[in-house]
Amino acid sequence: MQSNSLCVLMTGGGAPGAAGIIKCLLQHPSLKLTVADADENATGKYLHADFIQIPKASEKNFVSEVLNVCKQKNIRIILPLVTKELFALSANKHLFEAEGIHVLVSSEEAINTSNNKSLCYQFLQSRNIAVPRFYIVRTAEEFIHAAFELGHPQQPFCFKPSVSNGSRGFRIVSDSINESEQLFLHKPYNTYINYAHVLKILSSQSFPELLVSEYLPGDEYSVDCLANHGKAVIIVPRRRNKMINGISVQGEFINDEIIINYCSQILEAIGLHGNIGIQLKKTVNGQPGLLEINPRVQGTIVAGLGAGINLPLLAIKQELGFSIASSELNPKWDTKFSRYWTEVFY
Repeated sequence: MQSNSLCVLMTGGGAPGAAGIIKCLLQHPSLKLTVADADENATGKYLHADFIQIPKASEKNFVSEVLNVCKQKNIRIILPLVTKELFALSANKHLFEAEGIHVLVSSEEAINTSNNKSLCYQFLQSRNIAVPRFYIVRTAEEFIHAAFELGHPQQPFCFKPSVSNGSRGFRIVSDSINESEQLFLHKPYNTYINYAHVLKILSSQSFPELLVSEYLPGDEYSVDCLANHGKAVIIVPRRRNKMINGISVQGEFINDEIIINYCSQILEAIGLHGNIGIQLKKTVNGQPGLLEINPRVQGTIVAGLGAGINLPLLAIKQELGFSIASSELNPKWDTKFSRYWTEVFY
C-alpha cells in the first residue's frame, strides 16, 4: 500500500466482530480509520478514537449522511459490516463513486441472491451447484409436508427464515432430544426443538417464509473469501470447533480443496465481490453443503491474522488496485484459534 495516508470508513462499529476487524485494519500504519455506528455507545467508539454516529440503514438520510461523513473526512473507501446497510450502499454506489469513494460491496443482484436463503438455494440449484435438500414453506401444512419428505420422525431436519441475520430463527427439529436434559444441562441458546412445539407455534400465528432443509451431520465450517467480481482470489476455510450464539470461539484453518472448489463455484455463479463469508457443513458423505452466505466481511475474520492472512486489508488493496504480494495469500494451514470476551469502560 502507498505510504501516504489512506482514509477508510468502517461502519457497524458495534457489531460482535468489530473489534477484530478494527485490529485487522490497523495493521497497516498508513491507514487512517474512522469507525461509525448508529449506536452512540457502540463498542467501536471506545476501541478507536475516531468515531462518528450515523443513521440506521432504514432511515431516509442514511446514504446522504454517510456521504457527508466521507466528504468531511476525505474517506476513500467504505467497509460496511452491517447486512442491512449493504442494500442501501450498493443501490447508491454511483453517488459515492462520483466523489471518488469506493464502496466494498457486491452488486444489488448478488446481495439479494445471497441474503435470501431460499432464493440462494434455488439459484445455485439451477446452476447445478449442489445444495442440501430443501423446501420453501409459507404455511403450517407446507411445513408438515416438508418434514415428511425430509424423513421426520426418523430423521432430524432444520429450518430458518428465508431472510434473517445471524442465527435468528434457526432450529434443528428432532423428536429424539431429551427435553429435561436440554432444560437443565444446556444453556438457553441451544438450537434443538421438538416437532410438536414448533408445529404449535407455526399453527397459531403467521410466520415468515421458511427454508426447511435436511440436517447435515458433519463438521461445520466458516469460509472467509476474497472475490474479484465473481473470481476467487483467496478462500480460507476454518472448521468451527466451538460456537456461542452462532459465533465461532474455537476453530482451525483447514486446507480442504473440496470446500475451496465448492465455494469458488458459488462466488462465480452469484458474481460476489470483496470480503464474503460462506457457512457450510459436511454431508454424511463428507461433501460440503451450503448453510448460508454472508455477502460481507465476517466477524471472526480476525482469526485469519493468526494464519498470516489479513482479509479486510487485502480487500481494500484489491479495490484500490494496490499490489498484493504472494506471501499475503499463503495461509498457515492447521493454525488453531480461541476467542474470548473482554470489556471496555466509559
